[in-house]
Amino acid sequence: MLRIGMLTSGGDCQALNAAMRGVFKCVTKNAKEPVEFYGFEDGYRGMIYSNFRLLSEDDFQNILTVGGTILGTSRTPFKTINEPDEQGLDKVAAMKQTYYKLQLNCLVMLGGNGSTKTANLLSQEGLNVITLPKTIDNDLWGTDMTFGFQSAIDIATRCMDEIHTTASSHGRVFIIEVMGHKVGWLPLNAGIAGGADIILLPEIPYDIDKVVEVIENRDKQGKRFSIIAVAEGAISKEDAALTKKEYKKKLKNSPYPSVSYEIADQIFKATGKEVRVTVPGHTQRGGAPCPYDRVFASRLGAEAGSLILNKEYGFMVGYRNREMVKVPLDEVAGKLKMIDPNSSIIKEAKLLGISFGD
Repeated sequence: MLRIGMLTSGGDCQALNAAMRGVFKCVTKNAKEPVEFYGFEDGYRGMIYSNFRLLSEDDFQNILTVGGTILGTSRTPFKTINEPDEQGLDKVAAMKQTYYKLQLNCLVMLGGNGSTKTANLLSQEGLNVITLPKTIDNDLWGTDMTFGFQSAIDIATRCMDEIHTTASSHGRVFIIEVMGHKVGWLPLNAGIAGGADIILLPEIPYDIDKVVEVIENRDKQGKRFSIIAVAEGAISKEDAALTKKEYKKKLKNSPYPSVSYEIADQIFKATGKEVRVTVPGHTQRGGAPCPYDRVFASRLGAEAGSLILNKEYGFMVGYRNREMVKVPLDEVAGKLKMIDPNSSIIKEAKLLGISFGD
């Protein structure tokens, strides 16, 4: 009997169900022995508190196109994983106990950076673990692409497409705040696809005077409106020079809901132009996966299933140079794939006339 546990951890995104379906179909169709799949509910929490259910083929029917996750998800911060819970329970020991109680051969975890760190810890504790790269931020080290990313780009881009008409009608500056706290792959790609005039990223601290200059130059050219894609983690050059403690204090005392509203206020004061902020927020993580993500997540799931059948554990299934690869978990955990300000995509965007406020 082959027994496999599966969980989805961290923020939800499109194609989680497609990826789990890929694992299930690959293993059940190719295993030479009976197979049981156990789904842990609400991420690592389900494994800690032994909340699980035996999954059947019916659970994986008609979920290829469904967003969210049939198992539910939650955030279990890695920084507190070794701390007891409110009742004094050792969380790592509890997860190991659940794993052995179910006599699992392997745990499949679908998650992002923090979740992968916990998966690596469990691997180091002796559990057989395989992970799949899930995040709309595309910030996992060791893979060129994560599932959920392309679907989120599509949603953020559609938002910008629809903003263009109202921005041009009223001659306003519109700021679209796109998800991306530490890394800006999503606002970068959505900004290019959506025809943004300015894109502000966490990796490239901006000068508000440069931002204002672009808007004023567009005015002089008879262009009545401007579109700015702002990462939720965008940071000014002044703030980037602060220590982490100083920056956290500034954010805590800020009168603005987010950086986009601060930028909007600065632009209005400098130019007198009407500025509006649109925050698509969690819509970027919701809804059905786009066709690309359905294919990509299915491929990742099949590769993960292949690793299980070959008893190859301790890896994340990644994607490099258009091929699936297995990446050791200890190489992935704790690393973010940042945007290089000197990368070709940034240079090409600048050649197109896009400003990064630098």
